Amino acid sequence: MPTKTVTGVEVDVTDDGFFTNPDQWTEAMAPELAADEGIEPLTDQHWQVLRFMRSEYAEKGTGPTVRVLGKTSGVTVKELYQLFPKGPAKIAARIAGIPKPRGCI
Repeated sequence: MPTKTVTGVEVDVTDDGFFTNPDQWTEAMAPELAADEGIEPLTDQHWQVLRFMRSEYAEKGTGPTVRVLGKTSGVTVKELYQLFPKGPAKIAARIAGIPKPRGCI
């Protein structure tokens, strides 16, 4: 299984860079993970989405889709694409340290 070093900590990831064990993630890792995606700095809206992603994953076992994010996270779909231009659900999940959401290519 591949690993990645984030903030000096080695974590298990998939070939696509998604954490396989969300318990290895810390909030201190998010800025570095976001920078890897070309997103700097993380704003309050980014954090709102990242915390929502983790909460949904903890509750349902998978991250939310873009549609669900847009309806229930408090951030509109348009804003999601501004915050995470290369694919909101996929990129936010990678930064939030959760596995790739179902339905993401």
